[in-house]
Amino acid sequence: MTKRTILVTGGAGFIGSAVCRHLIGRGDTRVVNLDKLTYAGNLASLADIADSADYRFVQADIGDGAAVAALLAEEQPDAIMHLAAESHVDRSIDGPGEFIETNIVGTFRLLQAALGYWRRLEGAKRDAFRFHHISTDEVFGDLPFDSGIFTEDTPYDPSSPYSASKAASDHLVRAWQHTYGLPAVVSNCSNNYGPYHFPEKLIPLVILNALHERPLPVYGRGENVRDWLFVEDHARALDRIVSDGRVGETYLIGGRAERTNLDVVQTICRLLDERRPRVGGARYEDLIDYVSDRPGHDRRYAIDPAKAERELGWSPEESFESGMGKTVDWYLARADWWRPLRDKKYAGERLGL
Repeated sequence: MTKRTILVTGGAGFIGSAVCRHLIGRGDTRVVNLDKLTYAGNLASLADIADSADYRFVQADIGDGAAVAALLAEEQPDAIMHLAAESHVDRSIDGPGEFIETNIVGTFRLLQAALGYWRRLEGAKRDAFRFHHISTDEVFGDLPFDSGIFTEDTPYDPSSPYSASKAASDHLVRAWQHTYGLPAVVSNCSNNYGPYHFPEKLIPLVILNALHERPLPVYGRGENVRDWLFVEDHARALDRIVSDGRVGETYLIGGRAERTNLDVVQTICRLLDERRPRVGGARYEDLIDYVSDRPGHDRRYAIDPAKAERELGWSPEESFESGMGKTVDWYLARADWWRPLRDKKYAGERLGL
């Protein structure tokens, strides 16, 4: 059996590592993981596949066009799945420059290298090649609390430096497809959660703060709404898109699981009350701390994944409740993974003030 080769950028990140693990688990795919290893990149997330003969890690920057071009020429991938990005709203408020450099300039240089590589391909390999750009629902801005839903036709209206930089990268990919013919497809996802999530994000932050008896920060009154998607369900969707998605199309991937931020935090508290009760019988919910809101905080995100469900036969396997249960259990069992990050990279401090 001839195995396909996929180059995954940002494969040491949260979603990227889930994609790498999923693809290797198929048994018919070779994965080349290109990652710069910034603060959120973690090779420990790939320990389960690190010794696979079908997996290769290359430390490099997508902004290094020469390095990317050389790797493409060497590996001759059948597809590129582009996940490398700076991806935290609060960090983009504190330091937008890195988001511009990686998400916009880096994507441009990656596109140039991919275009040069694709143009040199011939026959069936050229016809089958795909450039899959993975983006976020935050490019669409926000929705009213009680109505509306994002679709593939929703106009872009980004609110933060992060979402603006991702919107720009989406536009670049579509321009390279329309202008140069690069066979590209774009997907936009809702908020992901699950194992191996860097501790600065809401769900792992709340879990770990609770375990350390620290305040559980909730912006404003916790009324902001997000659509939550289990990361392994997202990885399966991305596999379907890179394999069967139509060139030039956009696919929205969501979990059909809208929850307020307060609902999310309270769910975590209830699960921890059941699994690891606090000493003395107090509830974890007593640790909730309402803090000043994030600047420009979008009210609500909601995704309609009907197109992906209809055309690709994908649907999430995990409900919010089952996925959250698996996530809490994973963090309780895997202090070996998260403790070094909390000790050395991110201790739970407030960002984005």
